[in-house]
Amino acid sequence: MSIFLLLAFVVSLTIPSWAAERQRVQLLVPADKLAEARVLTSPLPNSPETAAQGKTIYNGKGACFRCHGKDGDGNGPLATRLNPSPRNFQDQGFWSQRTEGEVFWLIKNGSPGTGLVGYGDQLTDGEIWALIQYLRSFTGEHGPA
Repeated sequence: MSIFLLLAFVVSLTIPSWAAERQRVQLLVPADKLAEARVLTSPLPNSPETAAQGKTIYNGKGACFRCHGKDGDGNGPLATRLNPSPRNFQDQGFWSQRTEGEVFWLIKNGSPGTGLVGYGDQLTDGEIWALIQYLRSFTGEHGPA
């Protein structure tokens, strides 16, 4: 009986890391839109001023902090209500697995099967690009990888 409990404990420790890795690499842009999304690039300058504009959107008009948290760690006040959990923008692995165009497409159009609704009717393209620059700042970066 104790071997069974030990095995169950070990498995319980590995599932969360496996699930997090799967979420990190999972493609969320529909396959028929992926090529279109991957070629999108920001027209905005890579600057602290643009990131500051993005921060204003994140904490204000976009209300992103409600799900993704004040520090972009995916632990906002509404996060526990969402399945799958909101993205952790501090995770550099997340950023290494997708282009900025994919992130732009998802913010603009939403992500079916997640809590991310499309913001294309609430945010301009410029606001979305500024927001992305701010999101990247959670890993200490600005602009594209």
